[in-house]
Amino acid sequence: MATVAVDTRTDYLLRLGDDALVLGQRLSEWCGHGPVLEVDISLANLALDLVGQATLLLEEAGDGDKLAFHRDVLDFRNCLLVEQPNGDFARTIARHLLYTTWQHMLLQRLTGSTDQFLREFAAKAVKEVAYHRELAAEWTIRLGDGTEESARRMAEGLDWCFRFTPELFEVDNVAVLAAKGGLAPAP
Repeated sequence: MATVAVDTRTDYLLRLGDDALVLGQRLSEWCGHGPVLEVDISLANLALDLVGQATLLLEEAGDGDKLAFHRDVLDFRNCLLVEQPNGDFARTIARHLLYTTWQHMLLQRLTGSTDQFLREFAAKAVKEVAYHRELAAEWTIRLGDGTEESARRMAEGLDWCFRFTPELFEVDNVAVLAAKGGLAPAP
């Protein structure tokens, strides 16, 4: 078993934590503004799950509060997809569907990490994210099969968000080193 450098591990944890934190904050913007009360509550719960994940990951990376609230915006390592504006409800759902589909696949693979924290984190988070993905998929279908306007908005939301997905699959030095050390899945 290879050893992972502390800096690589920290960078990897920050990426995961920053994605969860930023997306959780974006989803929390819907609180009190959802199209119906049930959706409002669902989105708030998704946001809470993500902020909880971010808290665990950022605490493992260092001082969680400092990392979450006292870094310059350019120091965050989140992907561009999660920071996209909510737009309308369909765009929010499109963003969530694309991100959680990728995140679910990643977490499934992270359950085999050599890093005990990440392995245990992934085993729990994969269940939450499966629910997130299912909720987003159901709303995607519902909006797509709804009125002409809802179908148009869903298609526009997917078009807007899809251009940010290639970044999720990019391989850089951190991903290579994390995989070599057994921390992350092979790219």
